[in-house]
Amino acid sequence: MEQSVILVVDDEAVLREALGKALAKEGHEVLLAADGGEGLDLLRSNPVNVILLDLKMPGLAGLELLKAAKLLVPDIEVIVITGHGTIDEAVEAMKQGAYDFVTKPFKRLSLLKVVEKALEKQELSQKARALQRRLDELEEKGQIVGVSAAMSRVLGLVEQVAGSEATVMIQGESGTGKELIANLVHRLSPRRDRPFIKVNCAALPETLLESELFGYEKGAFTGALARKAGRFELANRGTMFLDEIGDLSLTTQAKLLRVLQEGEFERLGGTQTLKVDIRLVAATNQDLRERVREKKFREDLLYRLDVVTITLPPLRERPEDIPLLAEHFLRRYAQKSQKAISGFSDQALALFLDYRWPGNVRELEHAVEHAVIFARQAKIAVEDLPPTISAERRPALGRALTIPVGTPLDEVERRLIEQTLRLAKGDKELAAKLLGIASRTIYRKLKREEIETSQ
Repeated sequence: MEQSVILVVDDEAVLREALGKALAKEGHEVLLAADGGEGLDLLRSNPVNVILLDLKMPGLAGLELLKAAKLLVPDIEVIVITGHGTIDEAVEAMKQGAYDFVTKPFKRLSLLKVVEKALEKQELSQKARALQRRLDELEEKGQIVGVSAAMSRVLGLVEQVAGSEATVMIQGESGTGKELIANLVHRLSPRRDRPFIKVNCAALPETLLESELFGYEKGAFTGALARKAGRFELANRGTMFLDEIGDLSLTTQAKLLRVLQEGEFERLGGTQTLKVDIRLVAATNQDLRERVREKKFREDLLYRLDVVTITLPPLRERPEDIPLLAEHFLRRYAQKSQKAISGFSDQALALFLDYRWPGNVRELEHAVEHAVIFARQAKIAVEDLPPTISAERRPALGRALTIPVGTPLDEVERRLIEQTLRLAKGDKELAAKLLGIASRTIYRKLKREEIETSQ
């Protein structure tokens, strides 16, 4: 975690030095300036996070420095120090973009708390902007939305195999995005300018599926009034994607094996042997080896299919991608519904991170669409979520933390953080989201506890 930089600008030397020592003791890097001009010079040459600013100073006034600071560093947070007689000026400073103000004399702990909250606000704003930038980049390039290590490995494997002619098997639970990966394999392959034909093998009965795959001749069956080309013909020199391939009948499996081995087939009711050149990508959420043991899937076909296997992780195993995916779907459905929705409340996002997502990315998409429909505010609230998710609203991931009355607040805070970290499996970023605080707060408090324990 990077050390935060606090700039203190005050013409009172005693107060300036005291603030500097108090902030340094909390682990912050502190810069001191005796007037507005010196403060502006330091701001121009240093990466400052927060300014503590006295409004009444000789030379460049505090309000003018505030305006200049916001122009130079738009996301900087400014805390105004003012006397009781200048509250109106402090209010004006808030209108000009100041985060908060404190009046003299103030308590050290109160001021430190305001500084910490300002830093948390800045960190959340920076993360939100970084999330938006990353999402913009992914959407602009047409890439799969995901930044987790698990998805990075998947995308790396896709890039490796896409340029080959190898058959690709994509495995994963329903809703994990197998079709998107298949599409990406095609887009990155030398066949990208050729057809990408997809068939869901589970969506059609066997007789209809065969006619769809192989086509048919006129009179092949009742209703076959003219010759029809099958999907394999349409996919010639391109990519064929067979989703839910585990549901193919043994008869159709035998015909598919011939296409893969010989590159040939006949239309239903026909005698002419047709030649095709296809690259096959298949997908399933079933264990095909188990299907082989049950005599429901051909072993020789499995070996033909299982040249390169890409396994997609379920959404619950890549929680880092949930905020990015949720924002991606929010953009889509907010635009479609013509609603001005800027994001998710902390509580709604915490529930998203807690939920197990048995339907994976597809379920998340439907949840966001539902939330957009029912949203009445600028941010998605818990009440807007589907009942299956909003019913999960409960403290600390559904586990209670019992604390006796009279327990010191520091101890309550420590135990709550520790319990949340255990439930988040040590992920400080996730724990911070669940607690509704910035991750820097967890890092700072844990660091302080380490120092106190070592003494």
